[in-house]
Amino acid sequence: MRVADFLEGGGGRVATIRASETVGSLARQLQSRRIGVMVVSDNGHTIDGIISERDIAYSLAERRGELHLLPVSALMVRRVITCTPSDTMVHVMELMKQHHVRHVPVQEAGRLVGVVSIRDILEFRLSQIERKADLALLSQIVD
Repeated sequence: MRVADFLEGGGGRVATIRASETVGSLARQLQSRRIGVMVVSDNGHTIDGIISERDIAYSLAERRGELHLLPVSALMVRRVITCTPSDTMVHVMELMKQHHVRHVPVQEAGRLVGVVSIRDILEFRLSQIERKADLALLSQIVD
């Protein structure tokens, strides 16, 4: 399965936040949307960085009370691992494994078009396993 097929199926919704917004605003948006990551983009189309709930949690130990006042740019990851719609979900899974990331933004012609999460990969792999099991069962019935 290609990333494009996943996106066409309604997956890969992406939420963005400006680098100048505060970590407090980010936390409220993550909570209200019930998501774990936002792509940092000042125009909603390009990728300036990425920030997750984990970035906030890790920063809490050193920043403490001032954390919510900091701009997102202070905590965001600037080197973002991306994929394209033509990549396979297996390739994205390998990217996640290789780079130890849980979210991979999808770019097409330099434009943000979605995000693939580790949960999406898990659901993809489970459906592959279920399909193989169904085929094996069907083949036993036919034989």
